[in-house]
Amino acid sequence: MNDVAGIPAADDLASTARTFAILGGNGDLTERLLIPALGQVVDAARARRTPIDLSIVGAARSPQPDDEWRALVRSSLETAGVSAATVDAISATALFVPTDASDPEQLGALIAACPSSTVLYIALPPAMGLKVAAALAELDLPDDLVIAIEKPFGEDLDQAIALNEALAAVIPEDRLWRIDHFIGNAAAFGMLGLRFGNRLLEAGWNAENIEKVEIVYEETLGLEGRAEFYDQTGALRDMLQSHLLMVLAFTAMERPEAVDPADVHDRMAEVLGAVRLWRDDVSTARRARYTEGRVDGTFFPSYVDEAGVDAEKGTETLAQLLLQVDTERWAGVPFVLRSGKAIGSPRTEVAIHFRPSSLPTGLAGDADGAGPVLRVSLHDGAIDLGLLVNGVHDSGSLMPVVLEGRPGEAELGPYAQVLAGVLQGDTLLSVRGDIAEQCWRIVTPVVAAWKAGETPLEEYEAGSSGPSGW
Repeated sequence: MNDVAGIPAADDLASTARTFAILGGNGDLTERLLIPALGQVVDAARARRTPIDLSIVGAARSPQPDDEWRALVRSSLETAGVSAATVDAISATALFVPTDASDPEQLGALIAACPSSTVLYIALPPAMGLKVAAALAELDLPDDLVIAIEKPFGEDLDQAIALNEALAAVIPEDRLWRIDHFIGNAAAFGMLGLRFGNRLLEAGWNAENIEKVEIVYEETLGLEGRAEFYDQTGALRDMLQSHLLMVLAFTAMERPEAVDPADVHDRMAEVLGAVRLWRDDVSTARRARYTEGRVDGTFFPSYVDEAGVDAEKGTETLAQLLLQVDTERWAGVPFVLRSGKAIGSPRTEVAIHFRPSSLPTGLAGDADGAGPVLRVSLHDGAIDLGLLVNGVHDSGSLMPVVLEGRPGEAELGPYAQVLAGVLQGDTLLSVRGDIAEQCWRIVTPVVAAWKAGETPLEEYEAGSSGPSGW
């Protein structure tokens, strides 16, 4: 198995031949993330002498010769550092099938053209999900067909419900993967092992001992040529509504009886169902966008001046939610979720702020009186636990120290972890339908308030930590 218990390892994969048919094969996501991740999974299986016979079929409305598609697949794999043997094997069998994803006849032809058991991967804008489901409903689908669909799952709660109903009409839940690659982040899923594998943490993981929880994912990056996507989405939909709420679920959920899809997903749905805005006050959700500045010496123009941005949309590049979890375990504990772009000295972590202890007479605490903080990096899984110990030169005072843990690099990256689960048939790293709906429910009041202009759109200089006071 890999470094995190429960995440599928490459040597657990079925050895049968599989085909990934990617709707949106000519998109940036396919070239930059999906193809490299599939190559990593095949490489890992090859290294363990359990090779996977994998074909990749690209599909999009615009025709593309097979040789051009194979060249793109090869280039994508080589850029990702995949082994030459895997590059040769995958690119040699790659095909491209021109397909209108909303046309039942063309979708049927795509599935028929796949040389082996098929994963139909929907890497298209959210509005296309319903159209694909409607087209599939008119087909006699293979019994072994698997469907994977990229987040976001719809563009609001109503669309998420409609999409779930449409997909349920064509395929059972155990052959449907809603893809959120953040679940494959070893640190995110690893919150389960950290909590439930350590009695001393499990015993204190509650409101009596924890004062505040922060889940933060900030980036130095700006738009990186993705303005068309990002200006339609913004930080709230891109990061908080999906990725960071998944991390909150792993952090706050009750103990599952077993690390299997049913138990883990039940506990995730349960805790997300108890999440709401702090005191139901929509003003606790904040938004901002960056103005010109420098990040690590690189000049950033103001967001509104970036190519492809419509300033009138009011798209935020930094979003923060203040949430509460209405369970006995978390009564009164604020959960802060924040993500933004063009941030200087960014944080990417789960920070668990423990309450300060009452000290016996004659023992002086640290200057700020804060309690210990457990920090789990969402970048590399590093764990830092701040503690107070007796001072070296003054036994009557306390000084801060940090215990560090470095679990090491995971064998597979987040996308590869999730796609390994798809190939294995293990839905543990899939987003179950009711979980997707709960995530939209939580942010729906915020989306409505921001659309109505009820929440100020603040500004921050690129390279800063955000607006003053955040």
